[in-house]
Amino acid sequence: MSHLNLEPNIADMDAFYERLIATHEGLADADSHMLNAKLVLLLANHIGDTDVLAQAFAIARSGSTGAANA
Repeated sequence: MSHLNLEPNIADMDAFYERLIATHEGLADADSHMLNAKLVLLLANHIGDTDVLAQAFAIARSGSTGAANA
């Protein structure tokens, strides 16, 4: 069984965050929500491992980022 990586894994977190925010700029709330949904589906497809995705769902639903929930 694979495990969800909860350690920082993005080389330039600030640049990533800036790009994410910029991607949402100028969008209506509904369009921003649709963008987020598309991103989730694209990244889930890239991950592809249903065990890892199930762990991510459970952690996101609980609001916790602790490894004990993974």
